[in-house]
Amino acid sequence: MEYFISGYKLKRLKVLFFCLIAFPLTGNATSLIDVFEDALVNDPLLKEALANKEAISESRPQARSLLLPQINASGSYSDSDINGRSTFQQKTSIGTVTNTTGFLQESETTQWDVSIRQTIFDFGAWMNLKKANKTVAQAEIDYLAAEQQLMVRVATAYFNVLAAQDTLESEQAARQAIEKQLDQSRKRFDVGLIAITDVQEAQAAYDQSVANEITAKRNLATSKESLRAITDNYPSNLLKPDDGLPLIMPNPQSETDWVNTSLEQNLSFLSAQLGTEIARSEVKVQRSGHFPTIGVQAQKRDTDSDSFRSDSGGDFNPADTENINEGIGVQVNIPIFSGGQTSSRVRQAVARHRASKEKLERVGRETTRNARDSYLGVISGIATVKALQQSVKSSAIALQATEAGYEVGTRTTVDVLDARRRLYSSQRNLAISKYDYLKNIIQLKQAAGTLSKDDLTQINDWLK
Repeated sequence: MEYFISGYKLKRLKVLFFCLIAFPLTGNATSLIDVFEDALVNDPLLKEALANKEAISESRPQARSLLLPQINASGSYSDSDINGRSTFQQKTSIGTVTNTTGFLQESETTQWDVSIRQTIFDFGAWMNLKKANKTVAQAEIDYLAAEQQLMVRVATAYFNVLAAQDTLESEQAARQAIEKQLDQSRKRFDVGLIAITDVQEAQAAYDQSVANEITAKRNLATSKESLRAITDNYPSNLLKPDDGLPLIMPNPQSETDWVNTSLEQNLSFLSAQLGTEIARSEVKVQRSGHFPTIGVQAQKRDTDSDSFRSDSGGDFNPADTENINEGIGVQVNIPIFSGGQTSSRVRQAVARHRASKEKLERVGRETTRNARDSYLGVISGIATVKALQQSVKSSAIALQATEAGYEVGTRTTVDVLDARRRLYSSQRNLAISKYDYLKNIIQLKQAAGTLSKDDLTQINDWLK
């Protein structure tokens, strides 16, 4: 059997082979979702927020415990042995006689107590429970806010790495192109077609391009390190937006609607609102120090004592005693004077409540500003991307025309270098504008309090 490949098929195979080398498959690519999943496991800030939430959640059962029955029990046991001698004098007909008598005494005592106390009225305890419920709710909101902030941090670090990569690639391409321009200028100078100033201009541009490439490499390393601080690894082969990146207007297309939504759902603002309510509850807790407390208490005590005594090795004389005390009553505690401590704590709580209201005002203004800035960022980002796309096309055409003019002597080396700089600058700015547009989308959702993993997934679908 004869095997053959036609010329056309062979040409297609060669093209396919070249594409596989130049553009490898993205089977090992790291997506935005991949990085976010790593961050969920490894980010220290999110772990810290989770631990804080779990710690604060315990304040609710602790506050509730003060309103539940308090049961205490205690017991004791003692065992003592006494081995002694008693000396006494006795008068007889022959005089005073001293007698010594030995004795042995053993005793055992067992005692146990059981007490039960139930609060009937304690305004401070009730207020503390309400405060604890609000504190737990605030901790849960703060954790959700930390998750949203993690999404923003991941996306920002992810796109910063891509921007740094694009910048480096642009600077490398510029250096290589300027190097060729420098070599061409030297050859033209050698044959007397251009002046030495053209060579010097090309040399200066090349030296600057080398410096720019070094800076770009440094910025890329810094960006990768920022991403590693979140994920604890160095993701590689990151996906990036292609030319078909959808430019979608925010929905709703109203700045006011986004601001209103943020003031209703923004997590930082909701946390600040709860902070004000917690501070108000704390004022009530401290004022309760002026109120009486009432409770019911029952107690039972059982004491059992056994003792044995023997004199001069005789028989033991046992003695057994048992006492049982039982009681129930009402305990009323009326604060009269605490040296001004309670009043001082009330004033302190009032001041903190006032501070919490000012914080709420500040966070509300910041929330409004962030919603407006992010909304305008998305709108302007769309316009910027479109403008830079046209700029890249125009710059490419201008460079071609300038190079053609240079070949025929109507344009100088400086003209070519300037045209090339404009093209590379437009390409670099276009890439950065795409990343800024995507980051503004995420920041807008965060400002509105609606950011979720689904939003990251949608953006991830736009990356190739």
